[in-house]
Amino acid sequence: MGQAKIKDNNLGEVEYANDAAGFFESDLRALYIDLLQKTLTNEIYGDLPMDPWSGGKYDPAKRALGRDWPSQAMTMIGAQRLANLRQLTETVIREGVPGDFIETGVWRGGACILVRGILKAYGVTDRRVWVADSFEGLPPPDPDCPQDAGDKHHTWAPLAISQEEVKNNFSKLGLLDDQVKFLKGWFKDTLPAAPIERLAILRLDGDMYGSTMDALLALYSKVSRGGFVIVDDFGAVLGCRQAIADFRAANNITSPIIDIDGVGVFWRVGAQG
Repeated sequence: MGQAKIKDNNLGEVEYANDAAGFFESDLRALYIDLLQKTLTNEIYGDLPMDPWSGGKYDPAKRALGRDWPSQAMTMIGAQRLANLRQLTETVIREGVPGDFIETGVWRGGACILVRGILKAYGVTDRRVWVADSFEGLPPPDPDCPQDAGDKHHTWAPLAISQEEVKNNFSKLGLLDDQVKFLKGWFKDTLPAAPIERLAILRLDGDMYGSTMDALLALYSKVSRGGFVIVDDFGAVLGCRQAIADFRAANNITSPIIDIDGVGVFWRVGAQG
Protein backbone atom coordinates (compact mmCIF):
# COMPACT_ATOMS: atom_id res chain seq x y z
CA MET A 1 0.00 0.00 0.00
CA GLY A 2 1.13 3.56 -0.69
CA GLN A 3 0.46 6.87 0.96
CA ALA A 4 -2.25 9.34 -0.04
CA LYS A 5 -1.27 13.00 -0.28
CA ILE A 6 -3.41 15.16 1.99
CA LYS A 7 -3.12 18.95 2.04
CA ASP A 8 -3.21 20.62 5.45
CA ASN A 9 -5.62 23.56 5.06
CA ASN A 10 -4.13 25.43 8.00
CA LEU A 11 -0.46 25.29 7.17
CA GLY A 12 -0.59 24.76 3.42
CA GLU A 13 1.74 21.81 3.79
CA VAL A 14 1.43 18.44 2.09
CA GLU A 15 1.15 15.57 4.52
CA TYR A 16 0.76 11.87 3.93
CA ALA A 17 -1.66 9.37 5.33
CA ASN A 18 -1.25 5.60 5.23
CA ASP A 19 -4.61 5.24 3.56
CA ALA A 20 -4.10 2.98 0.57
CA ALA A 21 -3.01 5.68 -1.86
CA GLY A 22 -3.64 3.53 -4.90
CA PHE A 23 -7.29 3.10 -3.99
CA PHE A 24 -7.66 6.72 -2.89
CA GLU A 25 -6.29 8.13 -6.13
CA SER A 26 -8.18 5.73 -8.41
CA ASP A 27 -11.41 6.46 -6.54
CA LEU A 28 -11.02 10.21 -7.03
CA ARG A 29 -10.13 9.68 -10.69
CA ALA A 30 -13.25 7.59 -11.23
CA LEU A 31 -15.44 10.18 -9.50
CA TYR A 32 -14.05 12.94 -11.73
CA ILE A 33 -14.59 10.98 -14.93
CA ASP A 34 -18.10 9.94 -13.82
CA LEU A 35 -19.00 13.59 -13.23
CA LEU A 36 -17.44 14.64 -16.54
CA GLN A 37 -19.54 12.08 -18.42
CA LYS A 38 -22.76 13.25 -16.77
CA THR A 39 -21.86 16.86 -17.47
CA LEU A 40 -21.20 16.20 -21.16
CA THR A 41 -24.57 14.50 -21.68
CA ASN A 42 -26.26 16.93 -19.27
CA GLU A 43 -27.96 14.06 -17.49
CA ILE A 44 -27.56 16.18 -14.37
CA TYR A 45 -30.03 18.86 -15.46
CA GLY A 46 -31.83 17.04 -18.25
CA ASP A 47 -31.87 19.87 -20.80
CA LEU A 48 -34.70 19.72 -23.29
CA PRO A 49 -34.07 18.18 -26.72
CA MET A 50 -34.28 20.31 -29.86
CA ASP A 51 -34.93 17.55 -32.37
CA PRO A 52 -38.33 17.31 -34.08
CA TRP A 53 -39.10 13.77 -32.88
CA SER A 54 -38.78 14.05 -29.08
CA GLY A 55 -41.65 16.46 -28.55
CA GLY A 56 -39.46 18.88 -26.61
CA LYS A 57 -39.48 16.58 -23.57
CA TYR A 58 -36.42 15.22 -21.79
CA ASP A 59 -36.37 11.42 -21.70
CA PRO A 60 -33.49 9.89 -19.70
CA ALA A 61 -33.71 6.67 -21.71
CA LYS A 62 -33.28 8.53 -25.00
CA ARG A 63 -30.41 10.58 -23.59
CA ALA A 64 -28.66 7.43 -22.39
CA LEU A 65 -28.89 5.92 -25.87
CA GLY A 66 -28.13 9.10 -27.79
CA ARG A 67 -31.55 9.15 -29.41
CA ASP A 68 -32.19 12.89 -28.98
CA TRP A 69 -30.44 16.15 -29.85
CA PRO A 70 -29.80 18.05 -26.61
CA SER A 71 -30.25 21.79 -26.61
CA GLN A 72 -27.36 22.42 -24.18
CA ALA A 73 -25.34 19.21 -23.69
CA MET A 74 -21.93 19.01 -25.32
CA THR A 75 -22.60 15.63 -26.93
CA MET A 76 -25.52 13.82 -28.52
CA ILE A 77 -23.94 10.35 -28.54
CA GLY A 78 -25.52 9.37 -25.23
CA ALA A 79 -24.28 7.86 -21.99
CA GLN A 80 -23.67 4.35 -23.30
CA ARG A 81 -21.43 5.41 -26.18
CA LEU A 82 -19.58 7.77 -23.85
CA ALA A 83 -19.07 4.90 -21.40
CA ASN A 84 -17.71 2.77 -24.23
CA LEU A 85 -15.29 5.53 -25.22
CA ARG A 86 -14.13 5.78 -21.62
CA GLN A 87 -13.61 2.03 -21.40
CA LEU A 88 -11.56 1.89 -24.59
CA THR A 89 -9.52 4.97 -23.67
CA GLU A 90 -8.67 3.51 -20.29
CA THR A 91 -7.80 0.21 -21.98
CA VAL A 92 -5.24 1.75 -24.33
CA ILE A 93 -3.73 3.69 -21.43
CA ARG A 94 -3.56 0.64 -19.19
CA GLU A 95 -2.16 -1.63 -21.92
CA GLY A 96 0.21 0.95 -23.38
CA VAL A 97 -1.26 0.85 -26.90
CA PRO A 98 0.63 3.69 -28.62
CA GLY A 99 -0.97 6.61 -30.38
CA ASP A 100 -3.31 9.58 -30.19
CA PHE A 101 -7.09 9.89 -30.28
CA ILE A 102 -9.06 11.37 -33.15
CA GLU A 103 -12.74 11.92 -33.74
CA THR A 104 -13.86 12.73 -37.27
CA GLY A 105 -17.07 14.70 -36.84
CA VAL A 106 -17.29 16.21 -33.37
CA TRP A 107 -20.48 18.32 -33.12
CA ARG A 108 -20.04 20.26 -29.84
CA GLY A 109 -16.89 18.32 -28.95
CA GLY A 110 -18.15 16.18 -26.09
CA ALA A 111 -16.43 12.90 -27.00
CA CYS A 112 -13.09 14.65 -27.54
CA ILE A 113 -13.52 16.53 -24.27
CA LEU A 114 -14.10 13.25 -22.44
CA VAL A 115 -10.90 11.74 -23.82
CA ARG A 116 -8.90 14.85 -22.93
CA GLY A 117 -10.33 14.70 -19.41
CA ILE A 118 -9.40 11.03 -19.06
CA LEU A 119 -5.85 11.69 -20.25
CA LYS A 120 -5.54 14.50 -17.73
CA ALA A 121 -6.96 12.37 -14.92
CA TYR A 122 -4.34 9.70 -15.63
CA GLY A 123 -1.52 12.22 -16.02
CA VAL A 124 -0.92 11.25 -19.66
CA THR A 125 1.07 13.94 -21.45
CA ASP A 126 2.34 12.14 -24.56
CA ARG A 127 -0.96 11.64 -26.40
CA ARG A 128 -2.90 14.23 -28.38
CA VAL A 129 -6.61 14.63 -28.99
CA TRP A 130 -7.37 15.49 -32.62
CA VAL A 131 -10.65 17.32 -33.22
CA ALA A 132 -11.53 16.96 -36.90
CA ASP A 133 -14.59 18.66 -38.36
CA SER A 134 -15.65 21.11 -41.03
CA PHE A 135 -17.28 23.17 -38.26
CA GLU A 136 -19.80 24.04 -40.95
CA GLY A 137 -22.02 20.97 -40.88
CA LEU A 138 -21.95 18.11 -43.39
CA PRO A 139 -21.26 18.42 -47.11
CA PRO A 140 -23.95 17.96 -49.74
CA PRO A 141 -23.83 14.55 -51.44
CA ASP A 142 -21.03 14.12 -53.95
CA PRO A 143 -22.44 13.21 -57.39
CA ASP A 144 -19.55 10.75 -57.72
CA CYS A 145 -20.64 8.94 -54.55
CA PRO A 146 -23.98 7.26 -55.33
CA GLN A 147 -24.14 5.73 -51.85
CA ASP A 148 -24.92 9.22 -50.50
CA ALA A 149 -27.57 10.09 -53.09
CA GLY A 150 -30.48 11.85 -51.40
CA ASP A 151 -28.67 12.32 -48.10
CA LYS A 152 -30.11 15.30 -46.20
CA HIS A 153 -27.56 15.79 -43.42
CA HIS A 154 -26.24 18.97 -45.05
CA THR A 155 -29.65 20.60 -44.60
CA TRP A 156 -29.69 20.13 -40.81
CA ALA A 157 -28.50 23.45 -39.38
CA PRO A 158 -28.11 22.16 -35.78
CA LEU A 159 -25.20 19.99 -36.96
CA ALA A 160 -23.11 23.05 -37.89
CA ILE A 161 -21.17 24.01 -34.75
CA SER A 162 -18.33 26.50 -35.04
CA GLN A 163 -14.76 25.75 -34.03
CA GLU A 164 -14.93 28.63 -31.58
CA GLU A 165 -17.90 27.08 -29.78
CA VAL A 166 -16.11 23.73 -29.50
CA LYS A 167 -12.99 25.45 -28.14
CA ASN A 168 -15.14 27.28 -25.62
CA ASN A 169 -16.62 23.97 -24.47
CA PHE A 170 -13.12 22.60 -23.82
CA SER A 171 -12.26 25.81 -21.96
CA LYS A 172 -15.36 25.69 -19.76
CA LEU A 173 -14.10 22.41 -18.34
CA GLY A 174 -10.47 23.45 -18.09
CA LEU A 175 -9.39 21.06 -20.85
CA LEU A 176 -8.20 23.28 -23.72
CA ASP A 177 -4.42 23.04 -23.96
CA ASP A 178 -1.56 22.08 -26.28
CA GLN A 179 -2.61 18.42 -26.31
CA VAL A 180 -5.80 19.37 -28.17
CA LYS A 181 -5.34 19.83 -31.93
CA PHE A 182 -7.99 21.05 -34.37
CA LEU A 183 -8.30 19.99 -38.01
CA LYS A 184 -10.79 22.29 -39.73
CA GLY A 185 -12.17 21.42 -43.15
CA TRP A 186 -13.62 18.57 -45.17
CA PHE A 187 -12.02 15.24 -44.31
CA LYS A 188 -10.80 14.63 -47.86
CA ASP A 189 -8.76 17.83 -47.59
CA THR A 190 -7.51 17.74 -43.99
CA LEU A 191 -6.99 14.11 -42.98
CA PRO A 192 -4.51 12.82 -45.61
CA ALA A 193 -1.93 15.48 -44.69
CA ALA A 194 -2.65 15.65 -40.95
CA PRO A 195 0.60 15.34 -38.92
CA ILE A 196 -0.58 12.23 -37.09
CA GLU A 197 1.94 9.42 -36.66
CA ARG A 198 -0.07 6.85 -34.73
CA LEU A 199 -3.56 6.46 -33.38
CA ALA A 200 -4.74 4.36 -30.45
CA ILE A 201 -8.39 5.20 -31.10
CA LEU A 202 -10.09 6.29 -34.32
CA ARG A 203 -13.66 7.41 -33.68
CA LEU A 204 -15.73 7.91 -36.84
CA ASP A 205 -18.80 10.15 -36.70
CA GLY A 206 -19.13 11.40 -40.26
CA ASP A 207 -22.63 10.00 -40.87
CA MET A 208 -22.28 9.70 -44.65
CA TYR A 209 -20.60 7.09 -46.87
CA GLY A 210 -18.13 9.57 -48.35
CA SER A 211 -17.15 11.15 -45.03
CA THR A 212 -16.70 7.76 -43.39
CA MET A 213 -14.66 6.39 -46.27
CA ASP A 214 -12.46 9.52 -46.46
CA ALA A 215 -11.53 9.07 -42.79
CA LEU A 216 -10.84 5.35 -43.14
CA LEU A 217 -8.67 5.78 -46.22
CA ALA A 218 -6.59 8.50 -44.57
CA LEU A 219 -6.29 7.14 -41.04
CA TYR A 220 -6.92 3.42 -40.66
CA SER A 221 -3.33 2.47 -41.48
CA LYS A 222 -2.19 4.65 -38.57
CA VAL A 223 -4.19 2.78 -35.93
CA SER A 224 -1.85 0.71 -33.77
CA ARG A 225 -2.30 -3.01 -33.38
CA GLY A 226 -4.48 -3.38 -30.32
CA GLY A 227 -6.08 0.02 -30.94
CA PHE A 228 -9.75 0.59 -31.59
CA VAL A 229 -12.03 1.86 -34.34
CA ILE A 230 -15.39 3.20 -33.14
CA VAL A 231 -18.20 3.90 -35.62
CA ASP A 232 -20.88 6.15 -34.19
CA ASP A 233 -23.50 5.92 -36.95
CA PHE A 234 -23.23 2.25 -37.92
CA GLY A 235 -26.72 1.28 -36.81
CA ALA A 236 -28.43 4.48 -37.89
CA VAL A 237 -27.14 5.49 -41.33
CA LEU A 238 -27.06 3.06 -44.23
CA GLY A 239 -24.34 4.97 -46.08
CA CYS A 240 -22.02 4.80 -43.09
CA ARG A 241 -22.67 1.09 -42.61
CA GLN A 242 -21.96 0.42 -46.30
CA ALA A 243 -18.67 2.33 -46.13
CA ILE A 244 -17.56 0.17 -43.21
CA ALA A 245 -18.54 -3.02 -45.04
CA ASP A 246 -16.76 -1.98 -48.24
CA PHE A 247 -13.57 -0.89 -46.48
CA ARG A 248 -13.35 -3.99 -44.31
CA ALA A 249 -13.90 -6.24 -47.32
CA ALA A 250 -11.30 -4.43 -49.42
CA ASN A 251 -8.72 -4.68 -46.62
CA ASN A 252 -9.55 -8.19 -45.38
CA ILE A 253 -10.48 -6.94 -41.92
CA THR A 254 -12.09 -9.75 -39.96
CA SER A 255 -11.93 -8.44 -36.40
CA PRO A 256 -15.46 -8.83 -35.00
CA ILE A 257 -17.72 -5.78 -34.94
CA ILE A 258 -19.08 -5.31 -31.42
CA ASP A 259 -22.36 -3.50 -30.78
CA ILE A 260 -22.48 -0.73 -28.17
CA ASP A 261 -26.08 0.46 -28.00
CA GLY A 262 -27.83 -0.49 -31.21
CA VAL A 263 -26.28 2.45 -33.10
CA GLY A 264 -22.57 2.67 -32.28
CA VAL A 265 -20.13 -0.21 -32.79
CA PHE A 266 -16.40 -0.83 -32.47
CA TRP A 267 -13.70 -3.32 -33.30
CA ARG A 268 -10.17 -3.91 -32.13
CA VAL A 269 -7.48 -3.63 -34.79
CA GLY A 270 -5.53 -6.83 -35.25
CA ALA A 271 -7.88 -8.86 -33.09
CA GLN A 272 -8.44 -11.31 -35.96
CA GLY A 273 -6.58 -10.00 -38.95
